[in-house]
Amino acid sequence: MTRSSRPAFPRLADAGSITRVQGIEVGHHTDARRPTGCTVVMARAGAVGGVDVRGAAPGTRETDLLHPTNLVEQVHAVMLAGGSAWGLDAASGAVRWLEERDVGLDVRYARLPLVPAAVLFDLGVGDARIRPDAAAGYAACAAASSAPPAEGNVGAG
Repeated sequence: MTRSSRPAFPRLADAGSITRVQGIEVGHHTDARRPTGCTVVMARAGAVGGVDVRGAAPGTRETDLLHPTNLVEQVHAVMLAGGSAWGLDAASGAVRWLEERDVGLDVRYARLPLVPAAVLFDLGVGDARIRPDAAAGYAACAAASSAPPAEGNVGAG
């Protein structure tokens, strides 16, 4: 094979963002009062998720849903937030946003949005009383799109 006839493989820098996957949307909410916020990765039609929880004091919500032996096969969003354990409340905002759009697992009586979440410990930067809440999670969902997401010090970054 000559150099010009070799298949072109994308370089890591050319790989693109997660939103290049059909059906995936990403949204951020950044609190301007201090460097904290939340980021949601949504799959309204559902997506298979996985998790590897590490650390001495992990802060998570509904990550046990992702174990392969459990009933749930798909989730509708994953929420990442600052604010340590308080930041888990951001997932409640995502659940409300998805419910309002009739997104979720049909549990016969309602559609239940499944939103596992994990938090970062960022309380040592700025005023620790300022942290993501349900309104921040809702705002992140409202901002979500399939456009390449902002990266760096934004949302949960």
